[in-house]
Amino acid sequence: MAATSPDGPRPAPAAPNPVMRALRGDRSPGEFATAVRRAAREIGEHVSCDARYVGRVEAGEIRCPNYAYERVFRHMWPDRSLADLGFAPRTAARRRGSGAAPRLPVPESPPAEAVDDPHHRDEENDDVHRRTFLTGGSTALAAALGLDGESLPDAAAAVPARPVPALRRVGAAEAEGVERAVRDIRLLDDAHGADALFERAGQSLRHAYVLLNEGVYSAATERRLQAGAGELAISVGWLAHDSNRLADARSFYAEAVATARMAGDAGLEAHVFCNSAFLARDAGRPREALRAAQAGQAAARGLGSERLLALLALREAGGWAQLNDRAACERALSRAAGLFDRGPSEADPEWMSFFGEAELVGLEAQCWSALGEWELAADRAGRAIALQDPHFVRNRVLYTAELAHDRLGLGDPAGAAEQGSAAVVLLGEVRSARIRGMLAGTAGRLGAHRAVPEVADFLDAYADATGAA
Repeated sequence: MAATSPDGPRPAPAAPNPVMRALRGDRSPGEFATAVRRAAREIGEHVSCDARYVGRVEAGEIRCPNYAYERVFRHMWPDRSLADLGFAPRTAARRRGSGAAPRLPVPESPPAEAVDDPHHRDEENDDVHRRTFLTGGSTALAAALGLDGESLPDAAAAVPARPVPALRRVGAAEAEGVERAVRDIRLLDDAHGADALFERAGQSLRHAYVLLNEGVYSAATERRLQAGAGELAISVGWLAHDSNRLADARSFYAEAVATARMAGDAGLEAHVFCNSAFLARDAGRPREALRAAQAGQAAARGLGSERLLALLALREAGGWAQLNDRAACERALSRAAGLFDRGPSEADPEWMSFFGEAELVGLEAQCWSALGEWELAADRAGRAIALQDPHFVRNRVLYTAELAHDRLGLGDPAGAAEQGSAAVVLLGEVRSARIRGMLAGTAGRLGAHRAVPEVADFLDAYADATGAA
């Protein structure tokens, strides 16, 4: 029986992992850690393996690796399961004492090895379970997505998984179903935002990987499934991003990068780097945003899409703006505008349907805002609102919230409040934690100006819309 303390049962002493020690062989812990990091790069994964981590694995302190390390280990030893590598089942590793620990929020960017620490395991280890990604049996794709013809609240409802017969032959119909799921998710996100779609889209992604990993199919179908699964991973990553689940989004994008590279799909790789750059900027990692945007441009150069290169240049500009390098930001913005002006082409990816002039000037507004150039930022945000297609409700709210922020930067609390009130009117149609966070920040800063009538009206409307005290 495990020993007890005033804080509850103490965990049993760690049992060494002789399998991993044997696999290290004559290499030093540092040399082995280097091999692990090299293997991670081969599949587009990011781990911070060092000699200390290797020592903890071999000592049994890490009973089960996190999902990032699991993918790396399975890449290094594809014929071995976690059990074959000497690790405990994931469910056992999560269990403490007689019951599970409470779930706690996931930090935005935990170190890659943090989830393996016994002090962090229960609150962070099962990120993929929280995303419903690759967590169990197959689900019929249409039932898992279940979005056609439904209202947004219904689309957010949970759908029980339906077991289907063991997969034998996968063909064009199944590949088309995955592709249709990607389109449906994008259309609903454009109209309503991410919060109501995240879990359901995760079910579709799980099913796509079941098809890919368990099906029997032709080479042509395999290419379609790989592309569809990668695009779904990007879509779910974006939904996680827009729902402020930034750590989850990063993990989904890592999965998409691995899929793109295994498939040799430059278009998919450019897409995921484009989204990764946006995520890194929002997470306050501008240098990572730059690297991702530049990697995306390298992947996209042979694809023939000037518009894709324009968007990637805008992502690069966002990184430079956060680094307060105005000259580099202006160069990237100029390059983006020149590429955009060359017009659309048949080579433009389907997923770029949102990227018109409104998005171009909206992203310019964000760059000028990051640089503290409030006049330029407000001008671009106002133009983005005027240019935006009514279908893209989420972006209309986003640009309006951006303009409220910029007017406040100009020292115009009344103007900021007027734009904030306009955003609140649309807020009921959009479920985006990221946009709600922007408005919350503006409302917080305007609290000191309640004596201004427009501000008081906005704060009251915002409180009514959000249930704020």
